[in-house]
Amino acid sequence: MKKKQNSKKHSAFAKAATVFRGHGGVLRTMEAVRLGVHPRTLYAMRDTGMLEQLGRGLYRLSDLPPLGNPDLVAVRLRVPEGVLCLLSALAVHEITTQIPHEVYVALRRGAEPPRLEHPPIRVFWFTGKAFAEGIETHELDEVDIRVYGAAKTVADCFKYRNKLGLDVALEALRLYLQKKRGHPDELVRFARVCRVEKVMRPYIEALL
Repeated sequence: MKKKQNSKKHSAFAKAATVFRGHGGVLRTMEAVRLGVHPRTLYAMRDTGMLEQLGRGLYRLSDLPPLGNPDLVAVRLRVPEGVLCLLSALAVHEITTQIPHEVYVALRRGAEPPRLEHPPIRVFWFTGKAFAEGIETHELDEVDIRVYGAAKTVADCFKYRNKLGLDVALEALRLYLQKKRGHPDELVRFARVCRVEKVMRPYIEALL
């Protein structure tokens, strides 16, 4: 009887692992259950070490290569409507020397605030075109991450310069231009979207 139970359990584990692999190795509890994984199987796999818990209700197969960006992946899966912004986006585009200690996420004003115990996040509420324009999709750890493009992020940093520091915005602008991440006209376009064209234009012209 015990041998039969073990065989049944291993079969359930194998089926669940196949479901996980079909979705990049990472699933939320509700998604896994919807795809046919019994909650009891999910928790048993966690307890035996087959699954690692990235956050509350978020699991990943343990035999996959280590995540390079576990916090960004966790936030993407737990806050799917969010967009990486400001310092986190600068880090993705490699146009900052700052090391974010929180994940910076933009949400459309009026959206439900995220409830995450980990990783620490900092939410910024964007409206209209400031939220909708300039969103790109980058693949990190086989997960599609929504992030504002480099030019949009530089403009956002000028918009929030009182919270981040003008030095952060200026460094981002300088590195953007040095690394030729895009045309200066893109900076001006997004400066208009973010309503900081008068602030940014003199700095752009000085650095060109």
